[in-house]
Amino acid sequence: MIITNGKVITNDKNSTFYDNGAVYIKDNIIVDVGNSDEIKKHYKTETILDAKGGIILPGFICTHSHIYSAYARGISVTKPTDNFFNVLENLWWSLDSKLKEKDVELNALTTYIDSIMNGVTTVIDHHSGPQSLDGSLFIIAEAAKKLGIRTSLCYEVTDRYGDDVRDRAIKENIAFIKAAQKNESDMIKGLFGLHASFTVSDETLYKVREAMEGVYDGYHIHVAEGLEDELLCLKKYKKRIVNRLFDFDILGERTIAAHCVHINAGEMDILKKTNTNVVHNPESNMNNAVGTTNVLKLLEKGIVVGLGTDAYTNDMYESMKVAKILMSHEASDPTVGFAETKQMQFTNNPIILSKYFNKNLGVIEKGAYADIAVAEYNPPTPMHKDNWFGHLVFGLSGKQTIHTVINGKIVMKDREVLGIDVDKIMSESRIRAAEIWKEM
Repeated sequence: MIITNGKVITNDKNSTFYDNGAVYIKDNIIVDVGNSDEIKKHYKTETILDAKGGIILPGFICTHSHIYSAYARGISVTKPTDNFFNVLENLWWSLDSKLKEKDVELNALTTYIDSIMNGVTTVIDHHSGPQSLDGSLFIIAEAAKKLGIRTSLCYEVTDRYGDDVRDRAIKENIAFIKAAQKNESDMIKGLFGLHASFTVSDETLYKVREAMEGVYDGYHIHVAEGLEDELLCLKKYKKRIVNRLFDFDILGERTIAAHCVHINAGEMDILKKTNTNVVHNPESNMNNAVGTTNVLKLLEKGIVVGLGTDAYTNDMYESMKVAKILMSHEASDPTVGFAETKQMQFTNNPIILSKYFNKNLGVIEKGAYADIAVAEYNPPTPMHKDNWFGHLVFGLSGKQTIHTVINGKIVMKDREVLGIDVDKIMSESRIRAAEIWKEM
């Protein structure tokens, strides 16, 4: 397949940019990238995907999301949501506790569909739902396979629902990690999910550590998202969250610590020493009024900080826009935030994926997986290798995506997601959401 007739943003080490470029893909790998005429001359193929003069760029990566929250869009909650703990208890924990197996499938399908339509090709998800726990990660993985999207999954272990649910959640994580390790497609990965320090006891962490012996493949946990999480850890365990996680061997280069809003400099040093990955979720943090991750300090210390959404949106353009202005606002300095946001999405998110997947992602270069988005865009000002990110942040949104290619396969063409009845899925989701809302 050749994707042609577009401005190619490679995101390679040289920031190579082609004003009229093309990408040649064989099977699921990028074989060549260059000028359109040269690529079409050298390679013969029956499949030509026309970028229609738009932008050809690496597929977007979301390194932290929550598929289970899909029914929340438009929901009305009558119980208090005036602080972070009330938001958790009266919205998210109330919602996830009502999900059945069919909801897990629908939530996965609608989230992945929306992601694909926004040019997102890889989603790292953190799932929850005690009534539909057993086999839930396998259901989500089947939805991902059906749509052809790349994903990493985990189930959050917590003490909120008692020992039986906790133990089943541990088994679900381990079973899925083992299955993912045997999956040769390199499309599905598994991490071990933990909710947050304040909902997992030492007893639970001992059990988790024991279960992970010999199958370790990294953890995915919320860290100090709310100040209460940090304060409760200090009160109950006489140590800060990152120190506690370090003591239980939770941290490491394959672990994702989401948020990290209220950690201090000492905790940052531990994250750096252990090569733990942090994921910033700007819109979610602002919406929950919990504060904001000190991205500038984390990056200054050399910590790998990626960019996620926490399911606030499935549009990484949107997350980038807010990440930029939030950093400028918090620092009272309009000169910061731009380069840091580019680093999170286009350098660090690919670095995070490189710790799980076998070939490069987030880049258009020879030998990388062919995960590519094509966006409709007619720039009103010059666009080149030195300013393409400014065009993405200030000129585009996910809804301008017209084609999405994942693992060398066209999964959306001319804004139509292929191989699935999107209208049917969305209709079923609306019906189930309305039923769930009545229980809220």
